[in-house]
Amino acid sequence: MTIPDFLQPTIETLPEKPGCYLMKDKLGRVIYVGKAKVLKHRVRSYFHKSAQGDQKTRKLVENIAKIEWIIVNSELEALILEMNLIKKYRPRYNIRLKDDKRYPYIKVHLQMPYPKVTITRQMQKDGGHYYGPYTSAWAVHRTLDILRRIFPYLTCNRTITGNDNRACLYYDIKLCSGPCIGAISKKEYRKSITNLGKFLNGETEGIIENIKELMNNAAEALDFEKAAVMRDKLQAIDRIMQQQKIISVNTMNSDVIAMAREENEACVQIFFIRHGKLLGREYFILEGTENEADAVILEEFIKQFYSKAANIPQEVILPNQIEESKIIETWLRSKRNAEKVTLELPRNVAEENLLHLAADNAVETLRALKTQWANDSNRQQTSLTDLQEALHLEEAPNRIECYDISHTQGIAMVGSLVVFEQGTPSKKLYRRFNIKTVTGPDDFAAMEEVLVRRFRRWEGTKEHASQGKVVDTAFSMLPDLLIVDGGKGQLSRAVRVLEQFGISDKIQLAGLAKQQEEIFLPGLSHSILLPRNSQGLYLVQRVRDEAHRFAITAHRKRRDKMGLASRLDAVPGIGPVRRKALLKKFGGLDGIKKASLEDLMSVAGITEEIAHNLKSLLE
Repeated sequence: MTIPDFLQPTIETLPEKPGCYLMKDKLGRVIYVGKAKVLKHRVRSYFHKSAQGDQKTRKLVENIAKIEWIIVNSELEALILEMNLIKKYRPRYNIRLKDDKRYPYIKVHLQMPYPKVTITRQMQKDGGHYYGPYTSAWAVHRTLDILRRIFPYLTCNRTITGNDNRACLYYDIKLCSGPCIGAISKKEYRKSITNLGKFLNGETEGIIENIKELMNNAAEALDFEKAAVMRDKLQAIDRIMQQQKIISVNTMNSDVIAMAREENEACVQIFFIRHGKLLGREYFILEGTENEADAVILEEFIKQFYSKAANIPQEVILPNQIEESKIIETWLRSKRNAEKVTLELPRNVAEENLLHLAADNAVETLRALKTQWANDSNRQQTSLTDLQEALHLEEAPNRIECYDISHTQGIAMVGSLVVFEQGTPSKKLYRRFNIKTVTGPDDFAAMEEVLVRRFRRWEGTKEHASQGKVVDTAFSMLPDLLIVDGGKGQLSRAVRVLEQFGISDKIQLAGLAKQQEEIFLPGLSHSILLPRNSQGLYLVQRVRDEAHRFAITAHRKRRDKMGLASRLDAVPGIGPVRRKALLKKFGGLDGIKKASLEDLMSVAGITEEIAHNLKSLLE
């Protein structure tokens, strides 16, 4: 394939330097990101005849409308920039981790005087220590449930002084060590948290010996209650260690990576081995792997996984040698604070067996996932067919949009748009709307504003597309089915908006009332009730619940951004005088939040209704 005339000037002016290149389609979307030692040679290679035998490359080249580049000083800088650009744009033709933004981490808040332990989905450079990522939030919760019995840690938001009169329930049931009441010193509490971190890293021997010593000392001192607590901790440790397989008698600290492929799917399995024990395993699915070599997929996985991984091991054992192993080792070493990291092939029988075991797990995981995907696909098709029949649609509603409104007494009002395609949520198309023109708790007017803004954006995308500008895909397409969360009132407002834009004949409207899960359609005096076991009903409920969740989350974020004065003044019945009285009595927002209804009503001018409104807004 020859270089198209419109790209020829770009190719000719590409620098002969290291850097990254971004390939864009006619809508301005980044469809591929790559890096190169020499930008000019690498980009030109896509148009060589030898590259056109690869179907994926051929499709990529056919869709290139523009090429941009960024020069850097070294291969290492190019590697890091490429990873950041792939993370930012998630280009269609790059190999990429599927759903990589959702992976949970265990976070130990070491930057706090009394560190808490929480689950988060985002790492930040805030002084905390992270463990993960994990693919299963359920497994993380299960792990922490057990660890909390061994190392009771804080989860509350109290300011710890050690002088509180009473601890919370978690102290009573031995899931918190009670630093708030001085039951444990700051030094001892932090030591416990340090041991928790060591345990997560597989360093268990010293911890076990210490607990045994404390148990024996307590028994000798006839403190049988303390001895029983230590015994329970040992039993909890034993339950965890039974799940950990002893791999090696030495202090092997490695990640073992293997992969399984079938058709266009690739599943990578990682075994995490620390101090000779298999601490756990995780699997990851990759997208965009068709027609790619195993070594290329592994290379891309390593870069994307370890850019997010909280801990880097001393070595990574691989089934194949990868081309950029030296530059990746340099990058990993920089993430591990200059400590050596190597990418290795198996060097002995034990490591070969580990790799085979990881590969077997990858094969079985991929097989189970494909079965699950097939079942899900069948259920989705059934649910869409159910809706098509119930709503008398000509075709199954492949694109469903649902809208909801969330606010507290009319304050911080937000509208949500969620999109389901082929029966599954397309979260990249979700959008929220801060209500601008509505005063007070008027859900009908708010819904009308949201829909008007949505279809104005649709009209705008048509104009932008005709001019070759980038368009927002959340608004560029019309839905087959539009659901508003509410009954006839919300539906009538939606009808008015569609008539205003002249698209009433292009979209099926429906209103969903919560109480009986009734579906209302324009022009029908009666509602439609889907069978309780209908897959169509399950889909409608899921779409509605997702719109509700997204709206509430957006509302809370907007509400939390409001300043103290504006949040209090926003409550009906609260003015400057009552706000001042509340702050004087309770000291601030936290004090008002913690106050009971009776305490709030003890302030002059605060009625029961105002107290309830305060509680609702500040919850």
